Amino acid sequence: MPKVHLLAGCLTLACLSHAPSSRAAGPSDADLDKLMSLSLTQLIETPIITASRQSETRDQTPSHIIVVTREQIRERRYKNLADLLEDMPGVDFQRGTKSSQYNQFAVQGYLGPSRLVIMLDGVRIGHPSGGNMPIAENLALYHAKQVEFLYGPAAALYGADAVAGVINIITDRAGNLPGSWVQAGAGDFDTQEASFMAGYNGQGLAFTVGGHRQRSDRAPLDNYYPDEFRKVDARAGNTTVVPAAAREDYVGDIASSSLFARLDVGEQLSFGYYRNVFRSLTSTGDPPATALYLTDAHWTTTSETTYGKYRYMLDPDLSGELVVDYSRMEVDPDSRYNNSYNNFTPGYSYVLGERIGIENNLNWRVDDTHRVQAGLGYQKHYAIETASLPAPYDTDRGAGSQGYYYPNTTLPLRIYDASFENLSMYAQLQSEWSQAFSTMVGVRLDRHSDYGQTANPRLGAVWRVNPQHVLKVLYGEAFRAPSPEESLSSFGIFDGSTENGLYRGTGFRIPNFNLDPEEARTTSLTWDWRPRTNFNFVANLYHSRVERLIVTQPSADTHAIPGAVLVNPETKGNAGVQRQYGLDLMAQWRFKLDGAWSGDLWGSASWIHGRIDEGDGVEWEISHVAERKFKLGTTFRYHDILSITPQLLVIGDTTNGRKQAPSPALQLPQSCSADGAPERCRTDGYTVVNLHVGWHKLFDGKATLWMDVYNLFDERYYAAHGSGSRTFWSMPQQARSWMVSLEYRF
Repeated sequence: MPKVHLLAGCLTLACLSHAPSSRAAGPSDADLDKLMSLSLTQLIETPIITASRQSETRDQTPSHIIVVTREQIRERRYKNLADLLEDMPGVDFQRGTKSSQYNQFAVQGYLGPSRLVIMLDGVRIGHPSGGNMPIAENLALYHAKQVEFLYGPAAALYGADAVAGVINIITDRAGNLPGSWVQAGAGDFDTQEASFMAGYNGQGLAFTVGGHRQRSDRAPLDNYYPDEFRKVDARAGNTTVVPAAAREDYVGDIASSSLFARLDVGEQLSFGYYRNVFRSLTSTGDPPATALYLTDAHWTTTSETTYGKYRYMLDPDLSGELVVDYSRMEVDPDSRYNNSYNNFTPGYSYVLGERIGIENNLNWRVDDTHRVQAGLGYQKHYAIETASLPAPYDTDRGAGSQGYYYPNTTLPLRIYDASFENLSMYAQLQSEWSQAFSTMVGVRLDRHSDYGQTANPRLGAVWRVNPQHVLKVLYGEAFRAPSPEESLSSFGIFDGSTENGLYRGTGFRIPNFNLDPEEARTTSLTWDWRPRTNFNFVANLYHSRVERLIVTQPSADTHAIPGAVLVNPETKGNAGVQRQYGLDLMAQWRFKLDGAWSGDLWGSASWIHGRIDEGDGVEWEISHVAERKFKLGTTFRYHDILSITPQLLVIGDTTNGRKQAPSPALQLPQSCSADGAPERCRTDGYTVVNLHVGWHKLFDGKATLWMDVYNLFDERYYAAHGSGSRTFWSMPQQARSWMVSLEYRF
């Protein structure tokens, strides 16, 4: 269900992080008075981790960073990373639009999860080989102490593919947890949720464990959008496979679960395990003309990460950390789809990604002015991407030993896999020349087994003009190696017909083993203005350029499959240059109304403009972004008994993946250029309001009752889509829904 949690209160990194995190609601009168009396210096000295792999304040890093605290996660009802991302300035979020990753999103114009590094306690939990993965209810935030969002290229510290930025979810050791708790809830459309956290701390050991489980039928969209979901014939060419009168009702259920565990042995050793699962239908984002809505035709994606950390001190000024991790992401071999890509017969897919990594990081305090961070790392990856299979993938056999044939042919079906390695080293010098001025110079070298060597610099400066004004400038580069989904993935159908003795294939995308990495450069300027301790304003201006952009384009290789002729095949290619520039404005005001009421008002306004030249000299607008976005919310607290959080999201007309008007048969709200100008089609903008109410200190102060209402005014609105010729052009979104949850702390 789309949610509109507005920008997390800690736009300025400080906000309420000094408030006791174990409280069930906002600060009491005494706490608020203490917060209001804090000096500006005290207020901004919130430690952060993402910026330089060590604790520092935001005024010590040139990066534009937002930190969301545990209390804000609870109060704004960020149940998962999707909720939080949707609220961030500069982020365009389209829910339920893409079956393989479920939610599509763009960060300051950079599209998709393959350009954003997602970490848990500094360890990667994204796709092990850099491809698509669900960013949805599976990445729940029940275990988060805080979430740090670093904008822009951070390759010098976090890897060459840190193009759009880095998200780091920070967890607590057991001794710092605000108690153990359980939460359970239920709501509209048979929605059910449950989560828990518990910990043990003693005798040099600290152990935390938590988990969540969620499911929802979601709204029956055919009832709310009858034109878009009217039943039509399911046709394969000129053959009717399922007549309209026999068509199934719409279904759109999802389910997710996760398990988190962390063991700390003294102060030096940490071990962690994180597993999350997401299940969604393979018909996600598809109109009735191109897909059958079947509850057993689904993707089930499982991600697992195991890691160990050893921290050591060589002398008081030189410390280090050794990290070893293993991650695996797998799409269940029984995942299948029934759509027009395979003539409405069952087709199976399988995806596997594995990664093992080892990295040693050093922090050296050279003197009072200079600090150096440096590190060496090695990663080994393995990936499998299948075409549409006639039966489930046999995981007991290798990719080359499956023995399948393309349906309706005698042609062997080839399944592609790949293994590659990356050796990296980085160094960064941070110098504080005075209390007012500091600089940062860094570089990362990567040697990729397939793409050779690359160097990515990172330069920045911070000028603290006075306690009220801080200016930052940052320049960074990153390169993104093609993901296996881009280089290996293939699909298409044969109907058994032949042409000149060759099987005739249609709708094919063929692999491209000669892709080059994308190269990205971003320059940003950040102005941080704090005229009062209870008010903060931040402006972030950025400009980015991506060269060798990987895009889908026509292929001339009509004989890519021996024994076949492919009609108008497509492939991925380095055909583009993308440029975008934008401005994000963020503000927060913390207020006290009288002796009983206090609260926060927060919001952001974003503007972006970007163009893509896909290699033919014609520039198009970048896709899946709204040129203007506005997010606003406030939390009102009555003592620490009641909290009320209304939230507003105003999204302007959004570009989608289309460049021409849709077929009249689709009848979707859409506007496209009428005079042939190179402009993308647009999805109409929308305004959505959510409301969250919490009753705290129930049952002797141990419980909180939450009421969440999403899409309060029951608006009918659409998310930009158009990622394929057979998908919805604009995806209908969820109707009003509610949920009630009870949280109990021990």
